[in-house]
Amino acid sequence: MTELLKVHGSQNSFFILDQTTLDHELSDDELRQLARQITNQQRGLLGGADGLLVVNRPTREGAQAQMRVINADGSEASMCGNGLRTVARYVAERDQVTNFKVDTMNSSLQVRQAATLAKNVPAFAVEISPVRFNKAALPFDKLGHERLLGIMVPELAPGLTFSAIAVPNPHLISFVSQSVIEGPLLGQLGSYLNGKNPYFSDGVNVSFAQILGPNELFVRTFERGVGFTNACGTGMSATTLAFTLLHPQQAAFNQPITVYNPGGMVKTIVHFAAGRYWIELIGNATFTHRITVAEEYLHNGQVTAANSQVVATGEQDAYEQFVHQLPHFNLSVDD
Repeated sequence: MTELLKVHGSQNSFFILDQTTLDHELSDDELRQLARQITNQQRGLLGGADGLLVVNRPTREGAQAQMRVINADGSEASMCGNGLRTVARYVAERDQVTNFKVDTMNSSLQVRQAATLAKNVPAFAVEISPVRFNKAALPFDKLGHERLLGIMVPELAPGLTFSAIAVPNPHLISFVSQSVIEGPLLGQLGSYLNGKNPYFSDGVNVSFAQILGPNELFVRTFERGVGFTNACGTGMSATTLAFTLLHPQQAAFNQPITVYNPGGMVKTIVHFAAGRYWIELIGNATFTHRITVAEEYLHNGQVTAANSQVVATGEQDAYEQFVHQLPHFNLSVDD
């Protein structure tokens, strides 16, 4: 028997699978099969999820573990900020450490235990990097620019400016009004740019953001490989970087920025040092359920309530109490 965890960061939900505990690690095909099965919102376990987070032994010197991110459609993401917080908590509790590095697809990222957001709402801070602005890093083409940073792009939408930033996941960002966030454009643009299109050949995460005040945003994201999510950690991080660059009168480097989202709230701190940008993402790392299941069902991609034991942790109640007292949680929108 082995254990899975159902977890979330700002209601961006995942299952965690620690392959170091298995008799035989799952192959890549088996991981994709399991991700598609267990995360399915109609037929998956516990109402599905946004992805599967796979914990492996580290691949780089000095790291404590490796995290792989398998999206709900079976594709693999290079990083996931909300997911990394939950993996950081899992590894911290497993190995009794509080400040360490986790390998992702492109780099080893620093993570640390942070102060709790509220009673029974544990939090972790994670590094979001590297940051790139060049179009080959995203990639994009046929938009008339080598770099997008607060630029009108009529090919995408009339009247809006866009920024394209890789962190390293690719993100397309626009600062808009609340009515635009609540309207259909984000879903339409996200679906178009993550299907066959002439501009973003690999797809792109699309975020719309509303400036609420100094160092304060609301962000909604259509995520590549997933669709609408309650929150996207790398999306919120990239958006706050664009915020500090484009609106310096309202956002500052090296100071906490509060980011509300449909799933709750995080804080970010944008840094620039030694010629590089990086963002610290700070938010909840909530474990909602522990699932005990025979290893064979993982390999077969057949984890169900009927063949596993599911135990709720009780942490979700504490998280919901926390988010419902947030001043701007009422800005959350339905899909």
